Amino acid sequence: MGITQARGVEDEINALDYVEKAEVNHKSGSILVMYKQGQREKVLEYISSLDRRSLPERELTPSERADENFKNKLLFMIVKRFVMKFVPMPIRTAFIFFNAAKFVLKGLDCLMQLEMKVEMLDAASIGISVARGQRSTASSIMFLLKLSELLEDYTKERTRLALEEQLSLNIDSVWLETPEGAEVQVPFDKVKVGDRIIIRTGSVIPFDGTVCSEEAMVNQSTMTGESEPVHKKEGDSVFAGSVVEAGKLTVTVRSLSEDSRLQKIVSLIDESEQLKAGIQSNAERIADSIVPYSFLGFGLTYLLTRNITKALSVLMVDFSCALKLSTPISVISAMREAAAHGCVVKGGRYLEAFAEADTIVFDKTGTLTKACPQVTDVVPFNGFERDYVLRTAACLEEHFPHSVANAVVKKAYEEGLLHEEEHAQVEYLVAHGIITHYEGKKAIIGSAHFVFEDEQVPLTQEIKAVIEEKSRDGSAIFLAVGGVLAGMLVITDPPREDAAEIIQKLREQGISRICMLTGDAETAAKRVASQLGIDTYISGVLPEDKCEFIKEQQAQGRKVIMIGDGINDTPALSAADVSVAMCGGSDIAREVADISLGSDDLSSVIKLREISTALMSRIRSNYHFIAGFNSALIILGVTGLLPPSASSLMHNGSTMLIAAKSMRPYLP
Repeated sequence: MGITQARGVEDEINALDYVEKAEVNHKSGSILVMYKQGQREKVLEYISSLDRRSLPERELTPSERADENFKNKLLFMIVKRFVMKFVPMPIRTAFIFFNAAKFVLKGLDCLMQLEMKVEMLDAASIGISVARGQRSTASSIMFLLKLSELLEDYTKERTRLALEEQLSLNIDSVWLETPEGAEVQVPFDKVKVGDRIIIRTGSVIPFDGTVCSEEAMVNQSTMTGESEPVHKKEGDSVFAGSVVEAGKLTVTVRSLSEDSRLQKIVSLIDESEQLKAGIQSNAERIADSIVPYSFLGFGLTYLLTRNITKALSVLMVDFSCALKLSTPISVISAMREAAAHGCVVKGGRYLEAFAEADTIVFDKTGTLTKACPQVTDVVPFNGFERDYVLRTAACLEEHFPHSVANAVVKKAYEEGLLHEEEHAQVEYLVAHGIITHYEGKKAIIGSAHFVFEDEQVPLTQEIKAVIEEKSRDGSAIFLAVGGVLAGMLVITDPPREDAAEIIQKLREQGISRICMLTGDAETAAKRVASQLGIDTYISGVLPEDKCEFIKEQQAQGRKVIMIGDGINDTPALSAADVSVAMCGGSDIAREVADISLGSDDLSSVIKLREISTALMSRIRSNYHFIAGFNSALIILGVTGLLPPSASSLMHNGSTMLIAAKSMRPYLP
């Protein structure tokens, strides 16, 4: 049975309603099935019906292929090392010299650049071992170093793939401009080179292209490193993965290649110093700084004892190797495990910040409350009809995917109120509302602050009383057409069923302060805060207010986690020590956030806290073990109680042990 057939059979069995879980081993051809009670005969009947000549097949996912490649490489390394024991000595010696030369050249390169790094210590240890005829010791050192490198490369690749898969789900449809000038929503994979697509505020640019009309401020920091948004106008190039922060662009698609987006994702994981955990960067600096002392200890021991064997004991045992290998492997393993639990972490330092945080600030709508708020009432005013209010509101809101907007569009769809694209252009004002021209008149929809204060739409005392009564159990958005209030839509957004339990668990994990910020009315905010046991809440806030609140908490010495999902949350997400975007959040929120959730299950936050605190505990434990064990080896070597070959073997064995221990799962 091939691996693609094993995956096909496994998927087919798992799809059976009487099967709880199935695993198929392609190497042994065995099938393990966990089934519901009393369904044994059905399972046996199905397995008996399988035809070996026409088994279902399924191609491996990139992550599964990475797992398979790692297993094959690891098996090859182990088998190769075992087989080499039976190879004639001259050939084995030639292989050792050839492999040792690679490490020695790396060490010489550091020496030529006047850099005292771990590579020099590896080169010295291997070179001296070969020169003294201790070929077995040199071979063991090289095997362990290569194995550690394989482990690190594998965990990096798995994390990169998890992040790529997560972000690639972000865009499933785009707005396409037809030759007649109309706007239609089409699937992402139906776009062709030369098509004109429309990208509005808060949306990710899905393809490389050229701006053919309109203008906007585009955040392309993840592509080019520019810290400020860049003004894009007609004729300018834009890149896949960058985000429109303000304005609107019509872009002619230049390339469907995913190379640029893939490169952006890779850069989030690979070789970016600013994304490494502080403790990881410290470990690497400590590792390199110890190298000169290892050489100094070697020289002093030889001068005092005139015994090259004792001096070599110092050189054969270094703290830096284990420090420099175990810490990044621990960090990357934590990132990989977080990804397995639906949390894509864009860098190790965010895990460290998550572990150290003592305050969490939640956005309410779509975060603490259900991902799908409901329109529970539509109230027309000033002679407008109810259906007109709902249809027009849906027509405006459909351009901006947010939980409240989705609720309005869904309500119109359920009632069969199909709307035509009759407005000219939609402008979204963050945390306020939408402005357009509909049927030749200016139409606006948004919060009470936006409609009645900013836009000065008249409001009578009679209508005000109705609004207060109708919105008592929820929040409201308002529609005005031609400067006249057309109606209001009441939105109820009950808390998630598990939100109270999640908040209690966060307190048990050391989070001392839990806050909620929302643009909703006081009554709706107070109700949710009371139900969930929130410490502090603020209602009716604007984006800048959320950001200012975060900064106030930080000024008090608190480490803050911000969790949100909307465009209006992005300033606060940027300001927090570490930020988390919900699965159904806007594109720009997910781009800005340090961590993205793969589902709307808030329990992922609990898992992430457990993983991050376990990571910090593991790194500290590794430090203590490395310092104690290697110090003992040096003392035993200098006193002559342990020969250099034994010291080297035990040192490299402990390094391998620490590396393996660092890859263990963090959660049971």
